Amino acid sequence: MPPTWPKEIFQELKAAGVRQVAYVPDAGHTELIRLCHGDSGMRAISLTTEEEGVAMLAGAWLGGDPGVLLMQSSGVGNCINMLSLNQECRIPLLTLITMRGEWGEFNPWQVPMGQATAKVLELSGMQVYRVDEAKEIAETVRAAAKLAFDSCRAVAVLISQRVIGTKDFKK
Repeated sequence: MPPTWPKEIFQELKAAGVRQVAYVPDAGHTELIRLCHGDSGMRAISLTTEEEGVAMLAGAWLGGDPGVLLMQSSGVGNCINMLSLNQECRIPLLTLITMRGEWGEFNPWQVPMGQATAKVLELSGMQVYRVDEAKEIAETVRAAAKLAFDSCRAVAVLISQRVIGTKDFKK
């Protein structure tokens, strides 16, 4: 049975009025991305790098369209400088980050950024929430969207590998 949490996230994003979805393709977000592409009320845009999403969503917000940035933890390092835009201009940013480099990780290259993700985001001025169980995801995304859009703050939701599952590449 496929997990239900991507649909729960999608429903929370719809309820929050999200109309722009910026993403770098990622296996952890595959179903959510598919749902967003299938909704005529949302515009889902594939990026070449995660930092493009920060700027794109700032412009979308200024044009009246709330948005969300979907990425993997390994992409957080690409955004560090761009995150100052949201802090200095008080433009909200909601980002949902699938974690790598933790529970059951097979790829040692993912571990350093996976361990540093929350700290890097917090040092960049972001509020960080973490989801370790699928049953927490809807209320966490709802709270994050409310905080981001109502207070013009940058908020990240980290979705752990226990929720998304680990990748298993055969040798």
